[in-house]
Amino acid sequence: MPYTIKIAAVQMIACPASLSERLACAETLVVRAAQGGAQLVVLPELFNTGYEYSDENYRRAESLDGPTSTWMKQTANRYSVHIAGTFLRLDGQDIYNTLLLVAPDGRAWRYDKNYPWAWERAYFRAGNDVTVADTSLGRLGLMICWDVAHVDLWARYAGHVDAMVVCSCPPAMHELTVVFPDGNRLRSGDAGPIMRHVKHTSGGVFSHCLLQQVAYLGVPVVNTTATGVFSSAVPSPKVSLAVYTLARPDLWKYISQADAVRVETGYYNETYVADAAGRVLQRVPPEVEAYTLAEVVLADTPPQPHGKQPPFGISAFAYWSDAFADWILASAYRRGIRKVSGISVS
Repeated sequence: MPYTIKIAAVQMIACPASLSERLACAETLVVRAAQGGAQLVVLPELFNTGYEYSDENYRRAESLDGPTSTWMKQTANRYSVHIAGTFLRLDGQDIYNTLLLVAPDGRAWRYDKNYPWAWERAYFRAGNDVTVADTSLGRLGLMICWDVAHVDLWARYAGHVDAMVVCSCPPAMHELTVVFPDGNRLRSGDAGPIMRHVKHTSGGVFSHCLLQQVAYLGVPVVNTTATGVFSSAVPSPKVSLAVYTLARPDLWKYISQADAVRVETGYYNETYVADAAGRVLQRVPPEVEAYTLAEVVLADTPPQPHGKQPPFGISAFAYWSDAFADWILASAYRRGIRKVSGISVS
C-alpha cells in the first residue's frame, strides 16, 4: 500500500562562516523541522562551511568520521529524524563533495558528487557511482547540485527508488557579474552571444528541468538550495579570464590583474518538496533562511519510469565548458592540496 512521509527542505544563507556557527544555525532549523513532524530533514550542499572558491576549501575537508558527520549522527539520534547534507570529505589523497544521509539509529549512506561544476573542479574530485539508501522511510536516491543536469544519472535511478534527495547550493552563474579591479563590471548577458544563450536557457535547471526528470521517474523529490549573495575570487584566474576574452577581446587588458578579479551573483533559491508528478507542494521563499515541510506519498515498490526520458533542455555549451574546466583545473586541484596539506596527489 502507498504510504506518506514528511520531508523538510532547508534553505540556508551560503555566506562562509566557522564550522561551529554553521552547525549551530543548521541545528536550529533541524530542531524546528523535527518539532513540526519532519521525518527527513535535507540541508543544502556544503551546509557546514558555506560556499566560495578559496584555498580554505582544502583546509575544510574532513574525514568521514570528522566533526560534521559526528554532529549529523548525534543530531539525528537526539531528535529522531533522518538528516541529509553535504560536506568536503578527505579520503586519503583526495577530496570529494559527499552527501551523507544518516538515520536516527546511526546507519549512514554516502554519495559523492559525480559532476563538480566548472570551478568546483579545483577543490574536489568527481565520484563515479550512484547511491540508493535503503532506509526505514523508503529507498532514497541521492544527488548533488549539478548532477541533476545529467540525464544519465536519472536513468540509473529509474525504477530503483521511492524518492529522490537532492542537496544543492548553486550560485546563479547565468546571472554572473565579473567585477574588475578598476570597478568596471561585466554582466553575463554582455559577454557575447554564447553567454546570452546560456543565460536564457539556464534559469530552469533547478525548477522545471529538474522536475521533468522527477516526473519521468514517477517519484517525489526534495531539493535544497542556498540563498544570499555569492562573491568570490576564482581559481586559475588568468585562465578563467582568458575564456571571457574569446568573446570580449577588450578584456585582455585585465589579464595581468586577474588575481584581483571577483565574480558576484545570487543563488537559485529553489528549495522545495515536489510530488511524483513534478508538482511543487511547498517551497521556501527567495532570500529567506528557513525550512518548508510537506507530506509526500511513496509507492510500496519503486515506480517504473513513465514514457521516454526527456532531455534536460539547457545549452550544450554548459556541458562543453564544464569539460574544459575539468581539463584546465586538474593541475589547480593538485597544487592546492599540496600547498595546504602537503598531500602528494597523482
